[in-house]
Amino acid sequence: MQMEYDVIVIGGSFAGLSAAMPLARARRKVLVLDSGLPRNRYAVASHGFLGQDGRSPEEIMTIARQQLMAYPTVHFHRGRAVDAARADGGFVLTFEDGILDQPCEAHGKRLILATGMVDHLPDVPGMRELWGEGVNQCPYCHGYEVADRKLAVFGVGAQSVHHAILLCEWSDDVTLLTHDGDWLSEEDRTEVESRGIKIDEAPVARLIAHTERGKERELEAVEFHDGRQIPFGALFTTPRTSFANPLAERLGCEIEQGQQGPMIKTDSLKETTVPGVFAAGDAVAPWASATMASASGMMAGTAAHRSLIFPKKV
Repeated sequence: MQMEYDVIVIGGSFAGLSAAMPLARARRKVLVLDSGLPRNRYAVASHGFLGQDGRSPEEIMTIARQQLMAYPTVHFHRGRAVDAARADGGFVLTFEDGILDQPCEAHGKRLILATGMVDHLPDVPGMRELWGEGVNQCPYCHGYEVADRKLAVFGVGAQSVHHAILLCEWSDDVTLLTHDGDWLSEEDRTEVESRGIKIDEAPVARLIAHTERGKERELEAVEFHDGRQIPFGALFTTPRTSFANPLAERLGCEIEQGQQGPMIKTDSLKETTVPGVFAAGDAVAPWASATMASASGMMAGTAAHRSLIFPKKV
């Protein structure tokens, strides 16, 4: 028997839960489908998120789920979406059931894609193990906690120049690691050096974590292929990204190319190029932020609800 909903939200992290809230308060029947693998699961704490600063992402999401469960029209399901297609004035979603271990179907008049992104870090030993604490991307999210330490930027291209300059707000000792790359122009080199940023062009061999108990995910030093080991208090880098779920492409949504990877194209109300399909979160943003993910989720949820009341004339 097929389950019927007004809106199906695919993704149960900040964007997806925020999208479900206005729909719940409008008393619409909502399904939130969550794979249980949020992008922020590696982060120790979420910073800069108003009212939630310093809490772990899991704690924030647990509170949000509890609040949403107080609304009787909201339903949660653990599983991964595998396909979707237009049908019967809406969409049929096929998903894997994490308990029954079999495919299930649900019908929604609208879809909200809050499926998130996957980070592809530089292939350096120790990078993945320290991701989310000793290695980070966003200075606004994690710069304050490592302020005044000796910081490094693992360069991946010209955007890393901007990254290194930005970090000077948090430290007077910043080093740009080019990792033997030839992407640093003479103009950028002059700009970086004029700001007191050091440049190390040797290839990186590995990142060394602290061995002290309780600090195993903090960075102690960077080891280079020439044998040097230089201590750093933290490292920042910009990973490449890809969609955590290809559902947007399966549905025929137009995809744009951002600085780090693909993004789902949406209008100002977070509707994709496929009518009735909305998108929110990191998959529609040029950079990741808990605040912006939540805000775009709220916009998508509100817009999806309004589209049920005021359908477009085609």
